[in-house]
Amino acid sequence: MTELPEAAALQLYRTMTEIRLFEKRAHDLFLQNLVKGTTHLGTGQEAVAAGVSAAMNDDDYMFVTYRGHNHLLARGTPMTPVMAELLGRENGLMHGKGGSMHLLDVSRGIMGAYAIVGAQLVVANGAAWSARYRGTRQVTVCMLGDGATNVGSFHEALNLAATWKLPVVFICENNLYMEYTPISSVTAVPRPAADRAAAYGLDPVVVDGNDVEAVYRTARAAIDAARDGGGPALIEAVTYRHGGHSRADPGKYRPGDEVQQWLARDPLPAYRTVLAGRGVDEAALDAIEAEARQKVDRATEEAKAGPEPRAELAFTNVWADGGNAWRN
Repeated sequence: MTELPEAAALQLYRTMTEIRLFEKRAHDLFLQNLVKGTTHLGTGQEAVAAGVSAAMNDDDYMFVTYRGHNHLLARGTPMTPVMAELLGRENGLMHGKGGSMHLLDVSRGIMGAYAIVGAQLVVANGAAWSARYRGTRQVTVCMLGDGATNVGSFHEALNLAATWKLPVVFICENNLYMEYTPISSVTAVPRPAADRAAAYGLDPVVVDGNDVEAVYRTARAAIDAARDGGGPALIEAVTYRHGGHSRADPGKYRPGDEVQQWLARDPLPAYRTVLAGRGVDEAALDAIEAEARQKVDRATEEAKAGPEPRAELAFTNVWADGGNAWRN
């Protein structure tokens, strides 16, 4: 297998490092009672966001879940407005009205983070259909968790995407738990996404979600095929979240030996070892980490300095006033 060019590999490492440090800071700020509402961190799942995003074109679409910080940062959304949104400040992405679970950045093709499990899949089909209708060759990437595979919209979306051969790639981040329940205890097949692909005429694709280059190559193949008219794909990326479901969850239901085994497979130090083994200068990797820390520090201070949202902002960015005038 051909190695990635060093510049591309270092960019993957940079993306994962920035995501990891951002999420750690978000956790620290939550403990200081500065984050408004809860957060669902993707610590341990950085390789999926980084690898998939690197495989996309700039004008492609992405739909994400409520565990979506990783994906926005990987797609290039600046840290400050994301951090400010978590803090409920006016300089946040949605001026403090969305919070952690409802991030949106249309300028980077992020068409929303969805708090309702599985809701984004059917909307992603609409985006994919629109791209085909307009002839833009854009591909839609739809992220979902393993729990969404047991929701009706998963099967409805896969069936329609396959029937219409839509340019959409569904990527299941299987972190083994649907909230607090092991996905294996409530699912009839071992691989909740891949083992169901054949029902819709799709290949059963499973990738190591902690191997960023494997994720990149797998996603790139599916995205390129969709762009060339090959229709949808379903990829199951097996990974593990280091913490609980949300910041209110200590995750004590997970066996200790399981947690330790997955922590030993942490994608970030694992990729650093790979790069060092290829001869990448350790000083270059240290510099990336130092720059990432500075970036997170700067974003934190800029977010904290943002004002509390003005009351009148509550009446902006709404779709209708309750009447029927908008229909005409």
